[in-house]
Amino acid sequence: MIQKKRKISILGAGNVGATIAYSLLLQGTASEIVLVDINKDKAEGEALDISQCAPCVPACKIWNGEYSDVAGSDLIIITFGVGRKPGQSRLDLASINVNILKSVIKEVAKIAPEALYIVVSNPVDVLTYVVMHDTGLSKNQVIGTGTLLDSSRLQYAVATYCNVDVSNVTAYVFGEHGDACMVPWSLCTVCGIPIREYCTRIMGIDKDCLEEELNSIYTNMVAAGGKIIKAKGATFYAIAASTVKLVKAMVSDTETILPISAYLDGEYGAKNLCTGVLCKVGGSGIKKVLELPLSKDEKELFSEKLNSIDKTFDMLNIR
Repeated sequence: MIQKKRKISILGAGNVGATIAYSLLLQGTASEIVLVDINKDKAEGEALDISQCAPCVPACKIWNGEYSDVAGSDLIIITFGVGRKPGQSRLDLASINVNILKSVIKEVAKIAPEALYIVVSNPVDVLTYVVMHDTGLSKNQVIGTGTLLDSSRLQYAVATYCNVDVSNVTAYVFGEHGDACMVPWSLCTVCGIPIREYCTRIMGIDKDCLEEELNSIYTNMVAAGGKIIKAKGATFYAIAASTVKLVKAMVSDTETILPISAYLDGEYGAKNLCTGVLCKVGGSGIKKVLELPLSKDEKELFSEKLNSIDKTFDMLNIR
């Protein structure tokens, strides 16, 4: 259980790790943040730069350290690994990042066996499973950011299409983070109204064109990450914000429901894999995997996606 004085260790001081640290600092979420990276100069520089925000932000000790310094952490956030290059799928990264993770995660888990672990590195579903499987940590202790970012992108895309503030949109993405995700449109609402009804009744969209419009929203949402990578080389602001949202839900222990990567043991007909689904999270990690009522077509599509993820796990030989 997370204590009042919160120590958060971030493994990887690249763009994502450093931005997460900075965002945590701005929101006063931690009392101590440790940055660990194989590039010690980079970790030291980021820690020094962020720590010099001290006069302007809530009090927090920020420093760079070794793996041994994660001892006593409440939360450990994993961001290291090779980044996705333009035109490269997340699964192309799998073998490389799995090996990087395997080389250190057992040692880290021995140093901080009571910590909660958040996996941000890609492919997040695969690496979330590897952390749990290789360390013996409980399925409640290990959480991947999963489709949290995808869901944020979807909410933004729907809000833009419907010309409303994003706070008026509820929308979730299930399955694999990235190209192989799926959207259960039956769970999407705009101002509390199911999206199909909102589009036809409020916006006047022709019913015959509606599914094509929704598919266009989905396609643009999936392509958003690749577009950003092509334009600026990496994505890190939105995933950092998503990670901090998850951290705050765990720290506050307010039974928050979020679309994250979790271990499935029969839910949605899947077993022995991790993927993005809605879960209730709090100070002890994942409290419950929620199996929501999907339409018949959505169940069939999600089953296809789960089968694809299952084959990926088999190909990588991680189970």
